[in-house]
Amino acid sequence: MFLLKKKVYYHHTDTVGVVYYGRYLEFLEDARTEFFYSKNIDVGLHSEEGTQFVIISVEIKYKRPARYLDEIDISAEVENFTASTIHFKQKVFKGETLLVEADVVLACVGKDFKPKRLPLSVKENLR
Repeated sequence: MFLLKKKVYYHHTDTVGVVYYGRYLEFLEDARTEFFYSKNIDVGLHSEEGTQFVIISVEIKYKRPARYLDEIDISAEVENFTASTIHFKQKVFKGETLLVEADVVLACVGKDFKPKRLPLSVKENLR
């Protein structure tokens, strides 16, 4: 499981110092991006070559809030992948406390946004 450490800053929070719910999507995206780079998957290079990875589904469960200046860990783990999708299980923790759980599905598409097979190099690096 890949973990990204992050500190909650004021711009992540609402007026009472609690992380605004939409910001968690950004945190999850940051962790997936770093996960891909840790697996030598350059999404920018794939994009230039005509392969995009787009989110087609997010299911998120908010358990507890993160607050201003909290240090949090965001996980990114591939649960499985198919010919053209990658299924992530992600979590946000503060210490041992689970704050958020998310299931995120990415689809591999071409420049026309029609589904296409995951590149062989991506499949190999995800194994």
